Amino acid sequence: MSQTAHIRSHRKPRRSASKMAVRAGVAGGVLSTLAVAGASGTATAAESVTQTLELPTLTADLSTEVALSAEATASAAASYELQAERDAAAERAAELADRNLEKAKAEAAAKKKAEEAAAREAAERASRDSSRDTLTTTAASTSSSSSNSSTAATGSAASVVAFVKAQIGDAYVSGGTGPNAWDCSGLVQAAYKQVGVSLPRVSQSQSVAGTQVSLSNLQPGDILYWGGAGSAYHVGIYVGGGQFVGAQNSGTGVIQASLDYDPPSGAVRVL
Repeated sequence: MSQTAHIRSHRKPRRSASKMAVRAGVAGGVLSTLAVAGASGTATAAESVTQTLELPTLTADLSTEVALSAEATASAAASYELQAERDAAAERAAELADRNLEKAKAEAAAKKKAEEAAAREAAERASRDSSRDTLTTTAASTSSSSSNSSTAATGSAASVVAFVKAQIGDAYVSGGTGPNAWDCSGLVQAAYKQVGVSLPRVSQSQSVAGTQVSLSNLQPGDILYWGGAGSAYHVGIYVGGGQFVGAQNSGTGVIQASLDYDPPSGAVRVL
């Protein structure tokens, strides 16, 4: 028996192809797993980085939007405030315009009223002047035509007649006692005062201050009265020639006129 046949070989036995394939597959799987895990880790890390990078961007955009919104709100508020001020100003202007219009209307009405009053006064004045001219002309004509048949005034009576004739054209004023405005009894009282005769102030008393005479027997200077004796409402002075002088009313003033113009009720003689 050969000795070499019993000596064991110190060489490692060769691995079979199948075992090597298995080992290779296992190694590949491990590597694949590591690769997948690595890829996954890489993706997660990338995602984390992405999220970390995107957060500041989102925060900046949100801040910008908030700022824009606040600016828009402030602008709208300013616009509303401006509109409110405009509306208030327009309302004040309208109120002022209304007040000015009412004032203008009132002033126009007052002006028109004053003009109408002035026109009426002018018309009345013209009418009075016309009436005075007519009465004076008529009285003068009648006096001239009857002068030859009338008794001429003498003495104190002539002074009374001269006084009242001198007042023709003066104004009539209730309660007037001269020198340029008279009422009826004020004129008669003043005429007799010129000759030293003191008469009562009112027509009622003057109508009984002397001797009653008929209207057909008048003399210049006699006091004529209208109404009842003692209750007369008007007096005048007979100046002769069928004429009298008296302070008639505010429309005519002091006039000379015919007895037919306003026939008296009676007469009294003082002189």
